[in-house]
Amino acid sequence: MTALLLSDLHLPAEPSPLREGFLRFLDGPARTARQVYILGDLFEYWIGDDAGLALYREEIRALRALTDAGVRIGFMHGNRDFLVGAGFARASGVELLADPMRVDLDGEATLLSHGDAWCSDDRAYQRWRRFSRNPLAQSLFLRLPTSLRARIAGDVRRRSDDDKDRKTVEIMDVHPSAIAEAFRACGCRRIIHGHTHRPATHRLQIGGREVERIVLADWTPQRMEWLEAADGLRRVGFDGNLTIRGTC
Repeated sequence: MTALLLSDLHLPAEPSPLREGFLRFLDGPARTARQVYILGDLFEYWIGDDAGLALYREEIRALRALTDAGVRIGFMHGNRDFLVGAGFARASGVELLADPMRVDLDGEATLLSHGDAWCSDDRAYQRWRRFSRNPLAQSLFLRLPTSLRARIAGDVRRRSDDDKDRKTVEIMDVHPSAIAEAFRACGCRRIIHGHTHRPATHRLQIGGREVERIVLADWTPQRMEWLEAADGLRRVGFDGNLTIRGTC
């Protein structure tokens, strides 16, 4: 009853070792799983299903083959691919998940999230997040020509990269009070999220309980990691040669 969790692959539109690694993952380790959870930022950017399904045709086919084989795949929106929609779900067989979402993972109630909503110190980003999730703003954007949407997405991505150079790591990380509130609200002892690109396992005391917050790794050509949940949790991934390595 294995479940695999991954996030922040940031697959680019052009050929890449990351795209090769994801296809290898879908055709290899994911075949042995019962459930795969993709917790956001699978794609570097997604400007609408009409464009994305063409750009990522091979990945969509591989996802479809896996869901047709009986593996359940859940996808949660990230800050780069929040426009993934029903067209993607129909084509791939993937289920679109709410963020956050409580699941039973290896016998433990667990809250899953992309994690960006908990970076409450980054007020500029939170303003952008509220605007970009607005259904009217999304509808107006999706009516624009594809070339204009791609240009806007490129500009937003460059501004985001520039902002990262100016902001402190603490501002871009999740805020302790937001995490504490999430634990209290869900009643879980475990949270798993991505977004911050700071993979780690944090053991905390909240409300008199011992809890853990697990941060998934972002993918690089040298390390393409996922979390395996089967009789415990284990970080596993491909190295630069696409050889599977257990990391902890």
